[in-house]
Amino acid sequence: MNDKRANDSGDVSEPLMDGGAPSGGAPSGGAPSGGAPSGGAPSGGAASGEKPLSAGGKPSGRVSHASTALPCPGYPPSLGEPRLLSEDELRASLDCTLQQWDRTSDIWLFGYGSLIWNPGLPTVENVRSRVHGYHRGLYLWSRVNRGTPEQPGLVLALDRGGSCAGVAFRLGADGVMPHLEALWRREMPMGSYRPAWLPCALADGRRVAALAFVMRRDVPTYTGKLDENTVRTVFGCAEGRYGTTLDYVRRTVEALRESGMPDRALERLLARCA
Repeated sequence: MNDKRANDSGDVSEPLMDGGAPSGGAPSGGAPSGGAPSGGAPSGGAASGEKPLSAGGKPSGRVSHASTALPCPGYPPSLGEPRLLSEDELRASLDCTLQQWDRTSDIWLFGYGSLIWNPGLPTVENVRSRVHGYHRGLYLWSRVNRGTPEQPGLVLALDRGGSCAGVAFRLGADGVMPHLEALWRREMPMGSYRPAWLPCALADGRRVAALAFVMRRDVPTYTGKLDENTVRTVFGCAEGRYGTTLDYVRRTVEALRESGMPDRALERLLARCA
């Protein structure tokens, strides 16, 4: 989500991310309520099925839709120059997040976007789940994976209010640190998210604390509430290293419906703006 660390969580990363991931296979593992991946580090390389980059850094074989875009007030946004977190800063963020972890228990990770349809983590279990107090929306500007600096795309993030259905992935404690380090490079290259342990209700009745990446409202890449004209414009023109914003949203809508937890609001937005 291989442009050194350029990704959509803040736009600078390793190949995979839970918002704008490259296309890949459906989760395996067969749990009835979600989609668990089978092996593979979360962001050490492009997912299977991803087209190679051309010399210009865009996926080869894709057609740009920029010429079809109509003028839209406020788009593209002025986001300024991105600043990458250093390796020390990334490590400090991870260490701070893991302070409450006993280093022996398995870890739960809440996936609400492309992790559902293109996971890249070795998991023990995956279960349909819901977190309260946050909802899913297109709140993060993407300048690499699903857009460009000139025509930013959009990817999903958790923002305050409501609730969100997703997939809870259980990661085995043994050997999990390299995968968490890769996950941090993928999701936190610019610190656009706030890692948080959220109360998570599993479909089978269990309640766990799951690690989730919540949108920070104090960063330039936070979109706030966008009008549908802007979303329609983005759907019509934004294309990045791993494809278009429109394809990303369609895949997420389809995966949520196939997993038995359709996002009606996202479906309606897609129907009105695509």
